[in-house]
Amino acid sequence: MMRIRGSASGRVGSKFAVLLIGCTMLSLPTATGQIAALAAFARFRLPKQAESKADADRKALDPVLAQVDAAAANFRAVQADFVWEQYTKVVDDKDDQKGTIYYRRQGKGIEMMADLSEPKKAVLFREGKIQVAQPNTGVATYEAGKDRETVESFLVLGFGGSGHDLLKQFDVKYLGQETIDGNKTAKLEMVPKSERVKKVFEKIWLWIDPSLGISRQQQFFEPQSGNYRLAKYTNIQLKQKIDDSVFKLPAYADKKGSGPKN
Repeated sequence: MMRIRGSASGRVGSKFAVLLIGCTMLSLPTATGQIAALAAFARFRLPKQAESKADADRKALDPVLAQVDAAAANFRAVQADFVWEQYTKVVDDKDDQKGTIYYRRQGKGIEMMADLSEPKKAVLFREGKIQVAQPNTGVATYEAGKDRETVESFLVLGFGGSGHDLLKQFDVKYLGQETIDGNKTAKLEMVPKSERVKKVFEKIWLWIDPSLGISRQQQFFEPQSGNYRLAKYTNIQLKQKIDDSVFKLPAYADKKGSGPKN
């Protein structure tokens, strides 16, 4: 009797399995249908995963930009020592320029004065003009014109500007935290939205000190060449005011020599 019940139970179990498979096959009648269903499921899930990653990146970026916004609202002026390192890949050469840089808010804009000690030079940006003064050569003036907003965004990048304003001209990505000279910074990658600007700089890395809203380091990458410019800022001093005399070209700017001697 036991064997009969076991056999009957096995037959019932087999019939149930066949019925279950049959019901499944009714909803997916062919192997092609199963593959199509899996593909549709994958197509349905992938965009959701991509959105989640984008949301996570934005959630990490937003607090950094908010801190920069808060610092920008109170920004008046800043002074810092700098080293600009220009790297040329084709000759594997680095050229350093050193000095002191000053930024201040004037109306709705930012003015910049870079006083270079090595080599001796001064670079002034104000009212949409860039003026470069060197001993014995006088002053070269460049009008930003219709590109003033773009020029200003690069010259004063990370010094007194709004964090969320960066999103207007760049695709910004948060790359995590890094320590620069003992200071915790938020590293951002910025890709210009303008194709014209991309021809000058493919991307920019910015190391922002969120507590100050100030850039402690910047790296500008030229497209395809492997060349870059690295700017490092130390001895950063936030100020309420910087004297007007600082934002004037030095006396040697008024003098022109006869040029280099043979």
